[in-house]
Amino acid sequence: MITDSDDQKYKLFTRRAGLMAGGMLVLTSALLGRLYYLQVVGQSQYKLLADRNRISLRLLAPQRGKILDRRGYDLAINRTDYRVNIIPEEADNVEETLEALNAILPISARQKARILKAVKRQRAFLPVTVAENLDWETFARVNINIPDLPGIQPDMGITRYYPEKDLLAHIVGYVSSVNKNEIGEDPLLELPGFKIGKNGMERVLDKRLRGKAGNSRVEVNVMGRMIRELSRNDSVPGETLKLTIDRNIQKFTADRVRDESAAVVVMDIHSGEILSLTSTPAFDPNDFNLGISHKKYDALLNDIRKPLTNKAVQGEYPPGSTFKMIVALAALEAGVIDEHEEIFCNSKYEIGNTIKHCWKREGHGHVAMVEAIAASCDVYFYEIAGRVGIDKIHDMAAQFGLGRKFGIDIPGEKSGLNPSKGWKLSRRGVRWKGGDTANVGIGQGDVLMTPLQMCVMIARMVNGGKAVMPKILFPKKNEPETEPETEPETEPETEPETIAFDRRNMAIILKSMKAVINSPMGVAYAQRMRDKTMSFGGKTGSAQVRRITQAERDVRVRKNEEKPWIERDHALFVGYGPLENPRYAVSVIVEHGGGGSTKAAPICKDVLAYIFEQEKKQQQGTDV
Repeated sequence: MITDSDDQKYKLFTRRAGLMAGGMLVLTSALLGRLYYLQVVGQSQYKLLADRNRISLRLLAPQRGKILDRRGYDLAINRTDYRVNIIPEEADNVEETLEALNAILPISARQKARILKAVKRQRAFLPVTVAENLDWETFARVNINIPDLPGIQPDMGITRYYPEKDLLAHIVGYVSSVNKNEIGEDPLLELPGFKIGKNGMERVLDKRLRGKAGNSRVEVNVMGRMIRELSRNDSVPGETLKLTIDRNIQKFTADRVRDESAAVVVMDIHSGEILSLTSTPAFDPNDFNLGISHKKYDALLNDIRKPLTNKAVQGEYPPGSTFKMIVALAALEAGVIDEHEEIFCNSKYEIGNTIKHCWKREGHGHVAMVEAIAASCDVYFYEIAGRVGIDKIHDMAAQFGLGRKFGIDIPGEKSGLNPSKGWKLSRRGVRWKGGDTANVGIGQGDVLMTPLQMCVMIARMVNGGKAVMPKILFPKKNEPETEPETEPETEPETEPETIAFDRRNMAIILKSMKAVINSPMGVAYAQRMRDKTMSFGGKTGSAQVRRITQAERDVRVRKNEEKPWIERDHALFVGYGPLENPRYAVSVIVEHGGGGSTKAAPICKDVLAYIFEQEKKQQQGTDV
């Protein structure tokens, strides 16, 4: 018999069971909901998190693009890099292994400290570079002795190499390791051993040469060791760049001035293509890629001839008498003198309280323009510079490229200095004087030019007044690479602007430059070509690097060989050839070389003769 008390107990039990069942239902629903969220809603997110622990994404460094000359010769390439690594976990004792390796491959105390530091910093199964850029003999000796070198791992990679060494160092530049200040958003720069352009075209065009990284998805264990590769996207190599430089002309020119501190620029007067851009002495860019020693670098820095400076685009020099054609053309255009008017030169020219002198102690007598340029009479140009004034000289010089950068793909290009009244007042706070104009009239004083600007100046004079712009890099083209010994096909370009001057006046200038070399009155008559088909014209120049005192004039201490090298005049020459239908412009400067007619003009002559001979061989079908 069920009593009221039992009935109450039953109802209480049933209520508790219901509450428990409801609670369990809620918990089960929550658990199922969480499972649904983890496995369905959040599946992609948690799969990614899991994959991050299981899958490692690794960058694949691209091969750097090559740099070629106009005929397809290699100037900067990639080659096999023989190196040696050590895997700490496979070495019984890292220091003992390094000591054993030292008997085969010398390891300095500095290198050893670097290796031990890297061993402590990274995981034991990851390799640490011991040495790189080894020669084959050393690499082979290490391989032979591997059984006695636990943990040592011979390896082969890719490194940058410059087969022409110092020949094009100032143009091509070099690569070197990335420093902490250069690491930006590109993850490539964080890869161990990755190198970027630090000088020359390697630096300016680094992003084009660098290429694009690939990646490899690999499965790793909990320690980070690779188990297998899951997928791969190969890297994209950098662009192959082709220069306008002709390696053969560059080599001849560099050999011709190898013993000098000099610069030579050779340019096509119609296209502006630079065929040679030489600066001596130079350096081996491979030293920087391999890791140049402090001793060697200090020697380069302290060399009085400045081998690290690209004199062709960074050197700014008084142009001396090579500037006289600009002054003459400005005077002709202004109508302050004509071709036939004579000026008397007795070697002295008075301006205010100052007496200026001609280079020829006895003077030139009565000279008109053609003879004044051919014989390089200073008094004549003191006079006509004063007549035309600095403003017109400045404007004429600007049309021929002075006072500006051309923007070629070489770092450090200088703009020279094209002085004016306004420039001196704003820069120095004093007014322009007549003596300043006289100095500029002979290419001295404040006027400065780079060898590249000198070459552009002469090119614009002899190409019919076309404002040609220099270039050193061919435009990118989707075509197969040009084979060696074949000229590249150039794309049609916009015709350059024409400089506004009377063609009859320029004819006088060209006549004068022809006389410099080919007339007995010319200061460089001794440099004329015996073969008339190879005749050339030009203008000599000698630029003082310090002021000559009256006492020195009185005792006739004028010979450069009697002065310390650093005090000798610079020797300059600007030339073009051949005389009939000219195609090439050349500028030469020999630092502290003395006379332009005896030092610089012969270099131009030899360079042009080489080019003409090469053309003859090509026409005859002979290998160049």
